[in-house]
Amino acid sequence: MHTYDLKNWLPTTRKEAELRGWDEMDVVLITGDAYVDHPAFGAAVIGRLIEREGFRVAIVPQPNWQDDLRDFKKFGRPRLFFAVTAGNMDSMVNHYTANKRLRSNDAYTPGGAKGFRPDYALTVYCNILKSLYPDVPLVIGGVEASLRRVTHYDYWSDSLKPGILIDSHADLGIYGMGELALLELLHEMANGKTIDELTGIRQTFFSRNKSDDFEKSVWGDIHLASHEACLSDKKTYAGNFRHIEQESNKAHAVRLIQEAKDKRIFINPPFPTFTEAQIDASFDLPYTRMPHPKYEKRGEIPAYTMIRHSVNLHRGCFGGCSFCTISAHQGKFVASRSQRSILAEVEKITQMDDFKGYISDLGGPSANMYKMKGRHQQICDNCRRPSCIFPNICSNLNTDHHPLIEIYKAVDSHPKVKKAFIGSGLRYDLFLTDDKELSDKMGYDEFLRQVVTRHVSGRLKVAPEHTSDKVLKAMRKPSFQLFHKLKKKFDQINAEAGLKQQLIPYFISSHPESSLEDMADLAAQTKELGFKLEQVQDFTPTPMTVATEIYYSGYDPFTLKPVFTARSQTEKQAQQAFFFWYKPENQAWIRNTLDRIGRPDLTAKLLKTGKNNTSWKKPHPNPPHKSGKT
Repeated sequence: MHTYDLKNWLPTTRKEAELRGWDEMDVVLITGDAYVDHPAFGAAVIGRLIEREGFRVAIVPQPNWQDDLRDFKKFGRPRLFFAVTAGNMDSMVNHYTANKRLRSNDAYTPGGAKGFRPDYALTVYCNILKSLYPDVPLVIGGVEASLRRVTHYDYWSDSLKPGILIDSHADLGIYGMGELALLELLHEMANGKTIDELTGIRQTFFSRNKSDDFEKSVWGDIHLASHEACLSDKKTYAGNFRHIEQESNKAHAVRLIQEAKDKRIFINPPFPTFTEAQIDASFDLPYTRMPHPKYEKRGEIPAYTMIRHSVNLHRGCFGGCSFCTISAHQGKFVASRSQRSILAEVEKITQMDDFKGYISDLGGPSANMYKMKGRHQQICDNCRRPSCIFPNICSNLNTDHHPLIEIYKAVDSHPKVKKAFIGSGLRYDLFLTDDKELSDKMGYDEFLRQVVTRHVSGRLKVAPEHTSDKVLKAMRKPSFQLFHKLKKKFDQINAEAGLKQQLIPYFISSHPESSLEDMADLAAQTKELGFKLEQVQDFTPTPMTVATEIYYSGYDPFTLKPVFTARSQTEKQAQQAFFFWYKPENQAWIRNTLDRIGRPDLTAKLLKTGKNNTSWKKPHPNPPHKSGKT
């Protein structure tokens, strides 16, 4: 049993607060996750930031919402406000698979135990607090608040829900990576401003009665279709998203306004992208980098175990993938840490008791976007593209990989680091080119060789996502032909270095535009390349993505043209069955299906023939159950 100084963690109990000499809190932070004092856990970042500013903050992790509510009452009324987050994930994504089956574990709970947070956790927590302390300001943030700030499709209830302020009854929301908004909020309230007066803070959203007058903002306004209009017409709902995505990603955005029920929701534009000094300051806070000692007897927290020896180099992603929420939450523009800050974190990791010499990941939302931005900011300031690299790489984007190579080499040279791995996904369209001069100038080939020879643990995972150009266009991903080029280079580097490593591709089934024929062709192409897929992902509609808007509405938000999407569980399971063409129990159904859609050529590619082959058995009347990990 270790002995800990509890004052090194933010207080989670009255007793721990008293150890600091505190008898009243300025802010009480409620989170759906266990408390891990690490920069990869949002509640810890927010808590440490509040502490740095000289305020007294306590954390209530995973409060019991089913008893006498003592967890919500143990710190009493905070002087400024309650801050509430569902945790690092949307609680519904945390709880359910793509097939809406309840997950058997929770990676953000000790021992991986399930059942320690409710469905729609943010709304449940907020309503409890409003019933207990109706006059205490309530501020929400985190992924669940951020991605549900406007009318959104909720896959798990198969319904449109209004912006989360309506059902949660919170007073103010902070979306995205909210440090700057929180700082302004803290100091304004400490100086005597009320929560109702704070309508001009960037990256916040709030509601007012529909009957109240309001002034046009200094940023300009866009009025979205109301929640009720979205309920009555799916095409109207789809059209809303074009404005939402564009204003989330613009350097100079406007305020969005949407009416819902008897309220009017105002969403202020985001702050500018973090400077290097600002993002360093967030990562340089005095984290213990460990879970709170209270969990010691309850088992490891899986999410922490996975990242405890990893380093996040940057935030944001300019990929703009249509199924991904990263840009909607973290922003399109990349904020990169300094080499000093990164190496300081590496040093802290090497001093951890359980460190054995291996950094599990030097990465980010996309591993190789470090230090990348537009060469001329004025061009970026006027840009409306959701992606800087689709349908082509923007001519203004600086894709120089040398700064990242320098980071890799600097970490490699640390005497206590045996090896540093790249566990985050690579955007290989950023460094694959036939232009040798450009490759040399930007370090493309050098980067790939560095990764393959120094930073792969036997398997390099990448995400081509599909093989069909039609589906890839809907995903905003490059042609599968680029994956062929990557595999050729990967195999060549391994052969030259005497290594036997694997390239592991990840794919998504049932994405908008993907048909049974597309999935069969994907199976045939990957089989021809020698892959027998084991870990695959069925498309899960999550709030605030283009693909989700298409899934619900049936329309592309930008063109308002109809788009095919597999919606029923039968259709989705059928698409995923093609991933597992090699399983005998699937082969009869695959043969029957390909015959029905007129693609015997794909049958020949996927299945062997012969009297003893299971594919000659009578076809099963229903699609086989899916296999693999989702």
